[in-house]
Amino acid sequence: MNVRALWKKTKIIRPFYWWCYKQKLPSWIRKKHRSHRRDRLLFETLPEAYRRHRSEPADKSKIIFCVARSKKDVLPASMALLERELREHYDFNIHIHYLHNTTADYKQYVKAARAFVEDMATAAYVFTDEANEVVSCVDKRPETYVANVWHACGAFKKFGMSTAEKVFGNDRNTLERHPNYANLNLVSVSSPEVRWAYVEAMNLKKTPEIVKATGISRTDVFFDEAYRRSSAERVYQAFPAARGKKIILYAPTFRGHVKTAAAPDRLDFQKFYNALNKEYVLIVKHHPFVRELPPIPEDLKNTFAFDASGKLDINDLLCVSDICISDYSSVIFEYSLFVRPMVFFAYDLDEYDDWRGFYYPYRDMTPGPVLKTNEEITDYIQHLEERFDRQQVKNFRDKFMSACDGRATQRILDEVFSRPVLDSHRKGKP
Repeated sequence: MNVRALWKKTKIIRPFYWWCYKQKLPSWIRKKHRSHRRDRLLFETLPEAYRRHRSEPADKSKIIFCVARSKKDVLPASMALLERELREHYDFNIHIHYLHNTTADYKQYVKAARAFVEDMATAAYVFTDEANEVVSCVDKRPETYVANVWHACGAFKKFGMSTAEKVFGNDRNTLERHPNYANLNLVSVSSPEVRWAYVEAMNLKKTPEIVKATGISRTDVFFDEAYRRSSAERVYQAFPAARGKKIILYAPTFRGHVKTAAAPDRLDFQKFYNALNKEYVLIVKHHPFVRELPPIPEDLKNTFAFDASGKLDINDLLCVSDICISDYSSVIFEYSLFVRPMVFFAYDLDEYDDWRGFYYPYRDMTPGPVLKTNEEITDYIQHLEERFDRQQVKNFRDKFMSACDGRATQRILDEVFSRPVLDSHRKGKP
């Protein structure tokens, strides 16, 4: 019996769980209610809304960008170049939907999800850039092409089905019951080397051919000299004291689950200042999931140390930084395009590996020293000229970023639409 059939057989007990939930009874009952509520949304409400509109003719010019987790109604970098290219040069009918699935309350999320699937039912093309249970839950009409233009490069920390046996992930049955990567026709990745990891994580063993090394659209800007110059100006306008100094970027990932994401707090600003302030400034960019940011000491704030979280785009900071300190963030793949020094502040490596895990042995793949103390990091930076292994970064770039060459956006468009379709929709065509 499949999960949808099983769900239909439980209709009698669902009102009981709803009553228990409203009465604020024990947490296990409330959790059971949330599970039934999610089942109803993904097995009934959204598929039915989709089916009601699926019988309508498909609009061959309709393109939808579906953003699952953004805090604001702004297209993420992984979609922005694609949308701009299609809007400026072609006459497609472009729609954008924001689900806010980790920030909106439940009623708002249901409303946004229903509006999206009703629109998707007559769309010719859909773009998404990450896990999306809403795209996956419907019986997609064959005319609709769904492209997952994945938001990250390379294959670093595990996600999706790869985390099924880890503390970070759900159990395998839950991931199969509510898939996040169904109905896809294309998954874009940064190099042929990492295709296997996405096939595993997205549970695409039956259709591995849809994972293609087109490159990641968001990386095209790094090959645009004008963009790189404007990025530097945006950084200096935000932090005037950084002008004339070398910039150390600290860009760690979060700890814990997405909804309770916490920032690492082991960086010692005072030690960095004491060792490096004559030559460097330090800019901190925490993961956007983090809500409570570790404070910067008042006497160092906006003179030596600056917090760019929520203020500047990570792309701007990558363009202008002279050194990047990270931990387990995929930002290292984009940064490798510049062939600049990287340091890995992995003080909790063993715990993080147990929690989430990596696709490649961590110490073997990282293109820079793996360090656990502030003193080790500042000492490395002080002796950068003799310790930095430029070839190590080049080898890393060539392995994991070979398809990111400034032309990824066009390759993705050619893959999704084909050249004849694009030509027929080009503005100003003869």
